[in-house]
Amino acid sequence: MSLLSVANLTTIFQTGSGEAAAIENVSFDLQEGEILGIVGESGSGKSVTALTIMGLLPTPPARVASGSVVFQGQDLLRLPEAAMRRIRGPGIAMVFQEPMTSLNPVFTIGEQVMETIRAHERLSQRAVFARAVEMLEKVGIPSPAARMTDYPHQLSGGQRQRVMLAIALACRPKLLIADEPTTALDVTIQAQILDLILDLRSEFGMAMIVITHNMGVIAETADRVLVMYAGQAIEEAQVTDLFDHPLHPYTSGLLSCVPTLDQREDRLAAIPGTLPEPGRRPPGCRFAPRCPRAIAECRAAVPGLIMHAPAHTAACIRIGA
Repeated sequence: MSLLSVANLTTIFQTGSGEAAAIENVSFDLQEGEILGIVGESGSGKSVTALTIMGLLPTPPARVASGSVVFQGQDLLRLPEAAMRRIRGPGIAMVFQEPMTSLNPVFTIGEQVMETIRAHERLSQRAVFARAVEMLEKVGIPSPAARMTDYPHQLSGGQRQRVMLAIALACRPKLLIADEPTTALDVTIQAQILDLILDLRSEFGMAMIVITHNMGVIAETADRVLVMYAGQAIEEAQVTDLFDHPLHPYTSGLLSCVPTLDQREDRLAAIPGTLPEPGRRPPGCRFAPRCPRAIAECRAAVPGLIMHAPAHTAACIRIGA
C-alpha cells in the first residue's frame, strides 16, 4: 500500500469574479522512502497541491471540491482539524518556500524548534532542549547550543533554511514536503541544502515531495517526477526516463530551457506565452496556445493522462504523431 495516495484532487478558490479551480483532478501515489519531484512554472498548482494535502488552506476562500488524500490508510480530507494537528509533524511535515517569512521574527530559533517538539511529544524541558540542539546539529548549524538564542535575522539565508528543516524534522516525520527548498539561495548554498536533504532522507528513512520549478533540483533529488501545468498533472515518469524521453511538449520545453555547458546559442531557449490565469483557462489542452505542435483537435477536449511506456504517462494527443 502507498504511504500517500492522492486521487482526483480538485481545489477551488472563491474570487471576486466567481469560483476558479487552482488544481483539477490531480492524482499520484508515493511509496515509503521515495522522493517525488513536482515541477512546473509558478502558478501551475504545485504549492496548492501541497497545502491541500496538509490541510493548511484557509476555508473560505479555498474549498476542496473533490478527491481524496489517503495517508497511511486515512483520508486526510475527512479528518477534523484536531486530528490533522496530530498528523502534522510526526506524520507529515512541510518546509515552506521563504524561511525569512516562515520563521517568526520575534522568537528565537531555539524556541521555534522546541515548540514543534512540545506540541507532539511529552518530554521534559531539558529533553526538549536537547532534542532541539540535536536537530540543529543534524542540519549543520555551527555551535547549535549557542545559536538557540539567536533570532532569524541573525542568520544567513542558508542557515534559516536549515532551521526550517530542523523544525520540520524535529518529530521524525514519515513524509517531508519541501516547497521550493532552494529558492533565493546562491548555487553553492543550494547544493549544500540539497545534499543535506538527501542525507537526512537516508538517515530518517522518510518519503519526500520536492516542489520546484528548477529542473536541476529535480535531477539531483527525485526518483519520480510529476509535471504540472495550469492546475493539472500532464506527465509522470521515473526521473531518468523523463529527462531522456520527455513526451509532453511542455516537459520538452522545460528541459530545453535548462542551459548546458556545451551550449553555443547566444540566447537561452524559452517557452513562448504565459501561463493562463485560473479563471481564464482555454478550452481543451491548456498548453495548446503555447504549443508548437498544437492542432485544432487539441482545443476540442481536455486530454487525460495515458500510459505511453511502462510507468510513464502523459496528457497529449500528439505523442507519436
